[in-house]
Amino acid sequence: MSTSTQDVIQMDKDYVMHFCTRQPVVFVRGEGMLLWDAEGKEYLDFLSGIAVCGLGHCPPAVVEAIRMQASQLMHVSNLYYVPQQPELAKRLVKLTGLGKAFFANSGAEANECAIKLVRKWAKENRGADKFEIITALGSFHGRTMAAVTATGQPKYHHGFEPLVPGFKHVEYNDINALEAAVTENTCAVMLEPIQGESGVFPADRRYMQDVRSLCDERGLLLILDEIQTGLGRTGRWFGFQHYGVVPDVVTLAKTLGGGFPVGACVASDQVAAAFQPGNHASTFGGNPLACAAAIAAIDAIADQGLVENAAEVGAYFKQQLEGLKARGNDISEVRGVGLMLAIQLGRDDAASISAACLQQGLVVNAIGNNIIRFLPPLIVQREHVDRAIQILEASLG
Repeated sequence: MSTSTQDVIQMDKDYVMHFCTRQPVVFVRGEGMLLWDAEGKEYLDFLSGIAVCGLGHCPPAVVEAIRMQASQLMHVSNLYYVPQQPELAKRLVKLTGLGKAFFANSGAEANECAIKLVRKWAKENRGADKFEIITALGSFHGRTMAAVTATGQPKYHHGFEPLVPGFKHVEYNDINALEAAVTENTCAVMLEPIQGESGVFPADRRYMQDVRSLCDERGLLLILDEIQTGLGRTGRWFGFQHYGVVPDVVTLAKTLGGGFPVGACVASDQVAAAFQPGNHASTFGGNPLACAAAIAAIDAIADQGLVENAAEVGAYFKQQLEGLKARGNDISEVRGVGLMLAIQLGRDDAASISAACLQQGLVVNAIGNNIIRFLPPLIVQREHVDRAIQILEASLG
């Protein structure tokens, strides 16, 4: 198999659907905080495969768990008991304080599960006309049909109409807009604690608490999409822990598998009881291999103190970004919590700045015209931040 940059780019053009605008780099190896391309050039990764590689690249504990499990049993289907499933579910239930877990293969699938679950619960407990779900403008919940409909960004809807009925989008961080949107048909509210894909916009603490109160008062369920924020990224195990609220349903993926595809929908016992055999399923979801990887990832996050590291190094990183802003680098705002951060630029050249960083060996993410997002692995240290800041400042100049 050829790994030369030009050969791979040409083969991709010839045989792969054009679904993504890629950077002209072919990564062939990763270890910890570092990536190497086909020509042997080294890069410092401050994107983590869009928050997937929270333990860094090829974390030894996850690699070993995958190796061991792959040599024993990879898949049998959910027609049979899979011992790794309850082991993983037990960890997630204890961490979230909820009741039961369902396993999928991605964040979009986890959100599809959550949407079906709350509708099923509402029909059984509140009436057949309770099906509407309110989400936020600027949100991102996935690419499958219900998940993309839930996503509050019209650019992702174009060309796929008619969308799934029963969704409303309101302004984020505006409790009055949310309250005004609730009708007798509403069954749930679905939010991200921090909107990541649209530019790293955290929910206000008072807003999230008011949302929880509104849901309680009106008999609505609260779904929190923690696919990007969950498993330590914000300096807590889950983003909702910053707000002093507990959701009825939480969705997870990305960091959950330590680089391996796995998603989860975790719900309270009361809500989870709405699913009965045949209501929902996944052929691959919760397979022994994926669960083994996720168990190893969660245990490594705990054993290595990575939640605490995300809080500590994240605060240092944000401080350094504020320093860049203070030095007049045309940065209008620094946003985020823990290791989920972004800078808002005063000019529309995020793509060129991201490309300049890549050229100098730093992987970051341009969002829209004027936002740079940072999602480094949870293992990041201060010296990595210092190197990233140096490259970023040179690129901003």
